[in-house]
Amino acid sequence: MLDFFVTALPDNKEIFIIDGNSTDKTTAIVNEFASRYPNIFLLTNPNKTVPYALNIAIPKCKGEFIVRLDAHTEYAPDYFEQIVKTFQDTKADIVGGPMRAVGKTDFQKAVAYATSTKFGIGDSSFHDENHRGYVDSVYLGAWKKEIFNDIGLFDIKFKRNQDDEFHYRAKSKGKKIYLNPQIKSWYYPRSTAKKLFKQYFQYGLYKPLVLKKVSSGFKLRHVIPSLFVLYLAVLPAFLVFSLLLSFPLIIYLLIACYFAFSHKSSAMVKFFALFAYPTLHLAYGSGFLLGMFKLNVRNSQ
Repeated sequence: MLDFFVTALPDNKEIFIIDGNSTDKTTAIVNEFASRYPNIFLLTNPNKTVPYALNIAIPKCKGEFIVRLDAHTEYAPDYFEQIVKTFQDTKADIVGGPMRAVGKTDFQKAVAYATSTKFGIGDSSFHDENHRGYVDSVYLGAWKKEIFNDIGLFDIKFKRNQDDEFHYRAKSKGKKIYLNPQIKSWYYPRSTAKKLFKQYFQYGLYKPLVLKKVSSGFKLRHVIPSLFVLYLAVLPAFLVFSLLLSFPLIIYLLIACYFAFSHKSSAMVKFFALFAYPTLHLAYGSGFLLGMFKLNVRNSQ
């Protein structure tokens, strides 16, 4: 992947690679490239979280635009060109492309499909690979360097959702965020149900703190999974009095079956998709509830 960055960027551009205390050959590989190319820099992030990594690199950047690149993602050959062109065409402060989720395994393909549907993740624009226009947030993102003088850096409290928090904060201060489907990248979801649950649980866990800090970012989709979790929690007790209360669960399962099995894919992908939906919703919903509880406890102290 580093070969792509080197060939895609001219010599007057910088590449900062932030290593989170890796134990493989990452640093040796990067140092070998850095010895050959003066525009490659290796930085160390002992904290190991994303906002720390971004905050280490951003103040060192000298260019007009800063582009974030993460692992688990492949990038189109014209990724940087499309970003610069979008900045020039729209005059936006932040630009990016949609999250095009893809998979190598059947499980990843199922998750990629589930997270591209409204039933899976609601009406979030950056999951729509055809959407173009001004939005609340973009996948990864590229920023004008000057924006950090007005907005500040990333909030280190957010192990997850640091991009949402920053983009909501920027938009609340009048900054424009533009989604261009010509900015193409391909994201590979987590490879197991356990990793996926952990990821979306953390997304839910940090979201209440994001919304408390920037309330203008609130959307109905943020609370629906937690309401579903509460419904499931109280359902056994109330079923004693009325079986009618099971109808929402039946409807949910029917909708999950419809979305899972209407997808044009293999039987295994459809099977995994059927289980991907409740995994996403239960993980995010339970994380959100715990995040709300922690927030209330913190506010009462």
